[in-house]
Amino acid sequence: MDGREVTKVVLLACGSFNPITNMHLRMFELARDHLQDTGQYKVVKGIISPVGDGYKKKGLIEACHRVEMARLATEDSGWITVDPWESLQPEWVETAKVVRHHYDRLLAAEQNEDDVDTVKYAKKRRLEENHSEDSSHHRRDGPQLMLLCGADVLESFGIPDMWKQEDIAEIVGRYGLVCITRSGNDPHKFIHQSDMLWKHRKTIHVVHEWVTNEISATHVRRALRRGRSVRYLLPDDVVRYIQEHKLYSAESERKNADVILAPLQRYTGASSS
Repeated sequence: MDGREVTKVVLLACGSFNPITNMHLRMFELARDHLQDTGQYKVVKGIISPVGDGYKKKGLIEACHRVEMARLATEDSGWITVDPWESLQPEWVETAKVVRHHYDRLLAAEQNEDDVDTVKYAKKRRLEENHSEDSSHHRRDGPQLMLLCGADVLESFGIPDMWKQEDIAEIVGRYGLVCITRSGNDPHKFIHQSDMLWKHRKTIHVVHEWVTNEISATHVRRALRRGRSVRYLLPDDVVRYIQEHKLYSAESERKNADVILAPLQRYTGASSS
């Protein structure tokens, strides 16, 4: 170490988790190893935030099941938790707003801890007031929230009408991104091709998974529809939950089949057919 202060980091993963897989959980472990290996960060918490039913993705089963499966999957983790706030919203919530919500809660929690120490609190206020607007909005002495995602999410930034440009700028510029690569993806190339991502390249952490793992929720759902085993792809408790509640069938996969994805509806003014 060279005397630099270590920044506490909370990792936030947003997504369908339909269902949660071992790969989703591995992403947190990979991200923590990578960030802590730099010597600049200490990852103190991971948050899984399943998307609400209002996202309208094809085959998306009810949020109550997806949240419960995520809870079962993280029961034996000492640092990864599940937060149902996003899943409980009646309409789809933009990822930037979800990140903002969790960062505000982090600050509130820190504030409550520090209020007992008025000297420290006054110091924090001075630091905040002296902090310039054009740099990262993170308080130097506070926790940092980073969005954890796969390379497919990074590439979705380039799909027309999937994201608002100001939301991308806020997520990568203000908070930061940890992107786990899968084989066949080249996030560095995508960052190079995007002027906005290139501008914020220093707050995008690309993590290579050398033990390649191609588990996808889509493949898992297909296996379940066909009555095939998915053991060792998902935590055992999640497999049991799916079996008990008879989740994932041909019928559930057709859900939202004729509905336009919520972001595309919102940003193009389109509606379902």
